[in-house]
Amino acid sequence: MKILSAEQIRNIDGKTISEEGISSLELMEKAAFAFYEWFIKKYPDQSILVSIIAGVGNNGGDGLVIARLLNTAGYRVKVFIVEYSDRYANDCIQNLNRLVLDNVPFEKLSTQNTLPVLRDYDLLIDAIFGTGLNREPDGITYELIQIMNDSGKPVLSVDVPSGLFLDKKTTFAVKASETVTFQIPKLALFLPENYIFTGNVNFVFIGLSKKAIQEIVTNLYYTTKKDIYPSLKHLSKFAHKGTQGHALIIGGALGKCGSVCLAAKAALRTGCGLVTVYAPMKCVSAIQSFFPEAMAIGDQNEDFISNISFKIKPDAIGIGVGIGQHEKTQMAFYEFLQTNVTPLVVDADGINILSDNPDWLKEVPADSILTPHPKELERLIGDWSDDFDKIDKSMKFAKEYKLIIVIKGAYSIILNGNNLYVNSSGTPALATAGSGDVLTGIITSLISQGYSALEAARMGVYLHGLTASITKYNINPRSFIASDIIDNIGNAYFEIEK
Repeated sequence: MKILSAEQIRNIDGKTISEEGISSLELMEKAAFAFYEWFIKKYPDQSILVSIIAGVGNNGGDGLVIARLLNTAGYRVKVFIVEYSDRYANDCIQNLNRLVLDNVPFEKLSTQNTLPVLRDYDLLIDAIFGTGLNREPDGITYELIQIMNDSGKPVLSVDVPSGLFLDKKTTFAVKASETVTFQIPKLALFLPENYIFTGNVNFVFIGLSKKAIQEIVTNLYYTTKKDIYPSLKHLSKFAHKGTQGHALIIGGALGKCGSVCLAAKAALRTGCGLVTVYAPMKCVSAIQSFFPEAMAIGDQNEDFISNISFKIKPDAIGIGVGIGQHEKTQMAFYEFLQTNVTPLVVDADGINILSDNPDWLKEVPADSILTPHPKELERLIGDWSDDFDKIDKSMKFAKEYKLIIVIKGAYSIILNGNNLYVNSSGTPALATAGSGDVLTGIITSLISQGYSALEAARMGVYLHGLTASITKYNINPRSFIASDIIDNIGNAYFEIEK
């Protein structure tokens, strides 16, 4: 799915109206009805008292249609229209007239003396601003948003939380419990800093023109199952371990042997034919006890890696999990980089070593994948002022070194300096020790099977997240561990193939 800007969304709205032969009022009706259908499933109790806070633009018009639909369905509804401007959008005026005809109670708010008490309502629906906001809320709108945020009531935002900027940092906006956005993903909805405003993000389909969406050019994408399934390779009847790829996992140190165990097992479970682990000698017995399907090569040092040397020819290498930062390990890593041409997935202390030795980055093969969590990313690219700045710096870094970066998080971001992909799968269950090690194994396995680096990063992150998504009802997220990810990789494949 394409992630689009406010201007691009307006263009698609206009083309939908012209191509489908409908009016803007009819498109507004479709959008509001999609929200309404989502709402009645989420809140079937019609006895609740609902307040809809609407603006005077098109987002406000959406809110007025929603009010009318809920009122007709039997919900107890009260509308407050905040007149932040004396100019109403035409479609908003028409829906206000319909609100009058249907006897839906409403009240206009134009001064601070008319601000409502919202604590008496069970639920608030925010429809003040839409996607075109270009300035901070002020005056009566600022006061009303503050009242909404202080009400202690669940707030549902229509399309985007009012006050949320789509292309720059937001400092003040409605703090929604749920955002119900209209069909098109917006980047701002997925950024960590904005979660306080967006809450849980939900999509509703409103019938926008497929042709118009297809024609829009963007370098931002939202990865879903529909994007992953077409890339999934067919498993040949005559496949054998020699045709399915050989993954090498390099890492581990005394006390951290579990990292390579998890990465190696995840690699084989993801579908490669062979997995070899290169680790300190003391880790070898642990690896083969935990995971007998893996082969193991022991470093000449017992406690840490000191000299990366092997005769096998792997198709992909994952390096850094549990490897530590011993001085000899760092030099072994550097010497390895100078001779290696095999695609890499670099994680954990592998990233930290590169951060401490930025000159070594030029030795990393093009299209290698780095998988930092936020703190590791900060060590790599420096600090940032906000999430948009973080993305900008990450894109420049990836472009300079010809790398792919996976920024791990609730919505993991995959970028390569040209394009950016937001991952849609996963739950908070993945915030557990070893989760990143498993991801390294998954991505390394996919590269070894012949997927391009970018395909492997996108598919690997999606598959990793999907293991949590499909188990959220039978494994409590609090008790979910990294081994549960590995155990459910096969089930995640089944889910993709449905």
